[in-house]
Amino acid sequence: MVAEGELVWEPGEEVVASARLTRYLEWLGRPASYEDAWRWSVDHPGEFWTSIWDYFDVIGERGDGPVVSGTMPGVTWFAGSSLNYAENALRPRDGGAALVFVSEDGARQELTHDELREEVARVRTGLRRLGVGRGDRVAAYVPNIPQALIAFLATASLGAIWSAGSPDFGVPSVVDRFTQIEPKVLIAVDGYHYNGKSYDRSAAVNEIAAALPSLRATVWIPYLAAAGEGRAPQRAEPASPHATEPPHGEVIGWEGLRAEQGPLEFERVPFDHPLWILYSSGTTGLPKPIVHGHGGVVLEHLKSLTFHQDVGEGDVFFWYTTTGWMMWNYLIGALLVGATPVLYDGSATHPSPAALWRIADSENVTYFGVGAPYIMASLKAGLHPEGLEKLRGVGSTGSPLPPEGFAWLAAELPGVPLGSFSGGTDVCTGFVGATVLHPVRAGIIPCRSLGAKVESYDAAGKPVTGLVGELVVTRPMPSMPVKFWNDPSGERYFGSYFDVYPGVWRHGDWIKINEDGSCVIYGRSDSTLNRGGVRMGTSEFYRVVERFEEIADSLVIDTGQLGQEGRLLLYVTLAEGAELTEPLQRALCDALRTELSPRHVPNEIHAVPGIPRTLSGKKLEVPVRKILLGTPVEQAANPDAMANPEVLSHFRPV
Repeated sequence: MVAEGELVWEPGEEVVASARLTRYLEWLGRPASYEDAWRWSVDHPGEFWTSIWDYFDVIGERGDGPVVSGTMPGVTWFAGSSLNYAENALRPRDGGAALVFVSEDGARQELTHDELREEVARVRTGLRRLGVGRGDRVAAYVPNIPQALIAFLATASLGAIWSAGSPDFGVPSVVDRFTQIEPKVLIAVDGYHYNGKSYDRSAAVNEIAAALPSLRATVWIPYLAAAGEGRAPQRAEPASPHATEPPHGEVIGWEGLRAEQGPLEFERVPFDHPLWILYSSGTTGLPKPIVHGHGGVVLEHLKSLTFHQDVGEGDVFFWYTTTGWMMWNYLIGALLVGATPVLYDGSATHPSPAALWRIADSENVTYFGVGAPYIMASLKAGLHPEGLEKLRGVGSTGSPLPPEGFAWLAAELPGVPLGSFSGGTDVCTGFVGATVLHPVRAGIIPCRSLGAKVESYDAAGKPVTGLVGELVVTRPMPSMPVKFWNDPSGERYFGSYFDVYPGVWRHGDWIKINEDGSCVIYGRSDSTLNRGGVRMGTSEFYRVVERFEEIADSLVIDTGQLGQEGRLLLYVTLAEGAELTEPLQRALCDALRTELSPRHVPNEIHAVPGIPRTLSGKKLEVPVRKILLGTPVEQAANPDAMANPEVLSHFRPV
């Protein structure tokens, strides 16, 4: 058992002196204390975000309007300015690879900056030929491959709007997303590889295209065919694999799209012009189509990657993600700061649990990011990552990382700081995170991000320190959504974040902020365990349960409601070869009684074949709770938005 707050890494003088954040603070002439700099950044947002524009020499016209005006949710940033994300991402760079692609079957591809710019210019020309222009939507059903990044940059360069889904998404889930935004072009792959198997998605593409009457064209990427021939998927071009041509628009191949050489130009657009549309998990109802603007994303990702991950020119940046998770959008932000993003398509554990660590070693990754479950799985598998001579930082996000994960990384990668990072699709960044100026303590997120005025509110809506409360943001950030698509009155947007505390963003997480500005995330506030008046986030529960070698995964549900205490139910997925014996159940209960409280001993423990998760890997606590309280499965959760919908049948009403 590792104590929360135990020191596991501390920056030396050389690390502090060479940090990119240190250079910025010196340029700024502000006090060296991070907490003082954070306070200035949130109390004077106009000055702070102007400094980000100036420090990074953002390409565009800043305009002469106010930097920030209005109140949440109706805030305007940099009135009168114009810029383009792609122009900033593709600014000329000297040497090095612009991007690297690897897949689980061993395919590898590298593009120089000149090659990337040429490919974007070609695809831009092809999209224009298909009638794509400013404000049009381009939808993509693609894995994390070079064509995805190229097509996105080409779309952005035109002032058109990008939206993507991973090809492991079910057809209804994709249709629910894309029908809301009425795309003009669909870009899709014929299939993908995962965990050593091939998945043909030709029929799925036909179904998706048939459901989108707005389409002028479907662009086919022969990814499965190219990989089957043992090549990286850049030039292969077999005939269209559609069994029947979709009823909407023409069908062309990727090579046809990029066939014509054209100029690389950039449509400069207003600061809040839509860049991409991301989606909420969508476990119930239609997914929320979240629109982010060019300017907000450019400034936020420049700030966050540079100061909180300490990533810049010469770095090789990796984050394990699919195109359906906002971390893909964050990963490709490496181009903005001159770093090389490593795109990986495949399983995190094929052909072995060490697959991602081996990529980090072979590609000389300097910053390695994953979801917290991968770190815990590495710990449980007894992995000892080797090589990694260039590695300077590790990032963790997606769910709270227990203190044991911090300690394991510190032991296995001495001298490499861990940056635990928490935010969301809603802002496409982290509200809280780390810097290399901060020591790393087990289970603790070192700081609130620059420009993010994060506070913890008690039940009365008052800020508290040292106590667990609702995570709120009390000052606006440029990367907050411009709007939700098809929400002209803003009612849906307002109801998602501002209906509890008017004028204050409520994120839906439990957080404790310490006196020194560090914090702990305890999981979703709408899935809280409330036992005998003691409220606790589920992350503390999972930390105890999943420490057992016999437990591969777990889910805890409190069925209490409306002031009436219910039953506490624990569901566990067992490790291979393990059984849910009476001694194991007693050991689990004893540990929970000792480490949490007698109130948190489950009334029942059930073994299930899997814990339901979203496509981005988050545990479905709230939908399962609804099912246990009697909501029909089809109303509680959308199976097409789940990674493993088949396991829902194992959860039945109490």
